[in-house]
Amino acid sequence: MATIAFFPEGAYGPTNNCAGIGAVLQARGHRVIFIVEESFAGTLQARGFEERLVQLGPPPAEEQAPGQFWKDFVRDTAPVFRLPTAEQLEQFIAPTFKALADGARYVDDQLRDILSELHADAVVEDNVVAFPALGSSGIPWVRIASCNPAEVKDELVPPAFSGYPTEDRAGWGDYWEEYRRVIGPLSREHDEFCRARGAQPLPDPEMIAVSPWLNIYVYPRELDYARAAPMPGSWLRLESCVRDEQEEWTPPPGDGPLVYLSLGSLGSADVELMQRLLDSLQPLRELRVVVSLGPQHELLRVPDHFSGAEYLPQTAVLRHADVVITHAGNNTVTESVHFGCPMVALPIFWDQHDNAQRLDECNFGIRLDTYGHEPDELAAALRRLLEGRELRGRLAAISGRLQESPGTVRAAEAIERVAAGAVTPAASAP
Repeated sequence: MATIAFFPEGAYGPTNNCAGIGAVLQARGHRVIFIVEESFAGTLQARGFEERLVQLGPPPAEEQAPGQFWKDFVRDTAPVFRLPTAEQLEQFIAPTFKALADGARYVDDQLRDILSELHADAVVEDNVVAFPALGSSGIPWVRIASCNPAEVKDELVPPAFSGYPTEDRAGWGDYWEEYRRVIGPLSREHDEFCRARGAQPLPDPEMIAVSPWLNIYVYPRELDYARAAPMPGSWLRLESCVRDEQEEWTPPPGDGPLVYLSLGSLGSADVELMQRLLDSLQPLRELRVVVSLGPQHELLRVPDHFSGAEYLPQTAVLRHADVVITHAGNNTVTESVHFGCPMVALPIFWDQHDNAQRLDECNFGIRLDTYGHEPDELAAALRRLLEGRELRGRLAAISGRLQESPGTVRAAEAIERVAAGAVTPAASAP
């Protein structure tokens, strides 16, 4: 039996991915511990895991809900999401990276103490910035990249966070120049911190390194990018990574198509956008609309004929959904493909723009202008996806393949090999 520690970012997406893999490892007899930000206290324990709590910053004045810092951050930053993605680099991407890097500095000594106490055989992290306590611990570590794979740069892949098309490179050069100007100084500063704390260097302008042991990303092969060169280091692609929901869910009565609306735990903090979507869908009474209302649910006016709650067991809902209206977060995209659901994509921030573009250009869904589309455009997109027999047939075939080979099991098997010492680390990872 191995001892395996998971350290996901303090958000539901990475935490849920890790919990799905951790459940498989625990069922195979391993000891699984989650190192989580303190606002998540009890959430992993409720799923049967051990917990170790860390603080990523000074204690808040009042007790916070899980991930509350980022929910508040998104709410307060919402006006920036209406800007072109190149302008979001300085006003959203850079401040987010800085906040995460500040957290890595604050938590480093805490992490070192916890890792020393656990004597783990492997540590699995799902973060977008490096935590030097992991890289300097001497413990084999696995990186999960649960965002869009454009995060791993390549000359044939559009710039990360841009949402730019694959076939049209007209804006790529200007975007990359701005990316290096804005993110480069943050990368170099974080690199100095990582080196000073005994961890491997970071490639400029990256905020995280490649693990010498194993790196995992989650993306269906039909949506993945062609590359000029292999991804650096050893990478395992999970086409989906779907956890088993512990809660049961029953769809609303009726025989109309079921439309699931979810902007994720963070995107749904944009109350103005959520209300606009609810108002646009209200006249479409032929549809059964199910809404994940999110943390600001009490501020929303929800039509009486809709079903919804602050939180819904997403994968349980997706088993019944006919179309998904989504912010195009990586979890929702890969889970929707896993269950054969086409998507209307309304990206808000981070890699959601890249996912939305990829869905549209690969004909897995329709990307709309999140803040500029009209209600009749949303209705037309839903009709087109509901009537698209060719697309639904293609998605059904992909869904069948993915469900036959669960990504959680493949990831668990690969992590087991690392924990058992069966994987030789690369001499150096770029």
